[in-house]
Amino acid sequence: MNGNTNDTAAQSQPEWLADLARVVGEPGYERWRAMVASIGGCSHPIHLAGESMIVDAGTGEVLHSYRTDDEPSGRLLVACGNRRASVCRACSEVYRGDTFQLIRAGLSGGKGVPAEVSLHPRAFVTLTAPSFGAVHSLREGRTCRPRRRDEHCEHGRPVGCPARHGPYDVLLGQPICPDCYDYVGAVLWQAHAGALWHRFTLEVRRSLASQAGMSRHKFGKVARISFAKVAEYQRRGLIHFHAVIRLDGPEGAHQPPPSWADHRLLIAAIPPAVQRVTLSSPPSPLGCWDLAWGQQLDIRPILLDPRAEGLSEQAVAGYIAKYATKGAESSGTVDHRISCPACKGRGRLSLTASCGLCRGAGLKPGLHLDALPVTEHARRMIRTCWDLGARPEFARLRLRPWAHMLGFRGHFSSKSRLYSITLGDLRGARALHRAAEARERHDLPTLDQATTLVMAHWRFAGRGYTQGEAIMAEHIRQRVETARKIAAERADE
Repeated sequence: MNGNTNDTAAQSQPEWLADLARVVGEPGYERWRAMVASIGGCSHPIHLAGESMIVDAGTGEVLHSYRTDDEPSGRLLVACGNRRASVCRACSEVYRGDTFQLIRAGLSGGKGVPAEVSLHPRAFVTLTAPSFGAVHSLREGRTCRPRRRDEHCEHGRPVGCPARHGPYDVLLGQPICPDCYDYVGAVLWQAHAGALWHRFTLEVRRSLASQAGMSRHKFGKVARISFAKVAEYQRRGLIHFHAVIRLDGPEGAHQPPPSWADHRLLIAAIPPAVQRVTLSSPPSPLGCWDLAWGQQLDIRPILLDPRAEGLSEQAVAGYIAKYATKGAESSGTVDHRISCPACKGRGRLSLTASCGLCRGAGLKPGLHLDALPVTEHARRMIRTCWDLGARPEFARLRLRPWAHMLGFRGHFSSKSRLYSITLGDLRGARALHRAAEARERHDLPTLDQATTLVMAHWRFAGRGYTQGEAIMAEHIRQRVETARKIAAERADE
């Protein structure tokens, strides 16, 4: 009787609960838990199988060996390293911290950058996209778009919006009239945003030389600009660029610019540079678009004194690092490439039932796009990317693979060569720190690359968690995050 009752209860409990009980009850749970903690509670770890050995190059003696066969699970978990918070909060937090250190080093010094860099002229600049049609906006207690109520566009829709939108209103960023909105122009601008930024950096150099009354070649011998930037998606699906722009001497952060190259010169050179930047879209029967920056331009000096009128170094570094972990999902689209269920894993992409696999699966045309959990505005931008991507004149823009990014395929964060350290430098320092901890834990001597060899063989063995493992991994991630916050607070005291 009791046995039947227990069997019935076991069958009726949720699948995730049964799996959670299995995970916690397994003999190797403590080792698995320690492994997940070591990667910060990564949401999508990579599973590796294989072995590694540290060998004395002179004698051939094996100083240390590791085999996944000795693990209870037979696998080693490695962090996925994804920068996006929507994909993995644990790894994105590491990326955010690295970006913060990179930006701050270029503002305040440290990590091999001299502290005197904080005396260089610096500005925090925000470049925006132009308007491709009226959208619903948040206006701090004012109506969205005050217009006469009897005014209508050519499609019969009101040209204004009398609502006072809240910060979480689903209409924010959506077009007032989707048929009036220039989706082709918006997608083409997005696809050229990286090229527009490159043109801007060239124009700033020309503008600085002109402001100083010098040729660009002569100016380059006495001063140079360094920058670090991050891209942020607006709710309307187009990006902003937030950037730190710094004036240096010819050697970068290690050399100050001439005394006449000050904040005033830098700030005065940026607006004309923005206005001169223009690109033309590839010639097409659809027309030709002149692509430029939007009218909104924000320029603020970065000052040493946080009480002065300007931005502090700490605030700028934190602001840029925050946006470095965000993707296009904040504008209502998805955070992964769009693929056809029938073609998945075969290197194809499809939004319609145009391929044999789709037809064989009985999928109807347009079903994939219609089923995406995106806003209608994002859906139309994705469709525009897909349609333009099929045209030969736009082939080099690779709009179809980047349809989920609404056409943008540039780097979310980048910097000039001499701005500060690189993310690779920070990751290398972290790897050396972990190697030192491992030597101490296994009581190994200090390893010399000239006298020791590291021999390893790894193979991919899967990724992710089961339902129960995912619940425990999230619990571990939260504990690791709390511990880091407490450590940071103590360090600031």
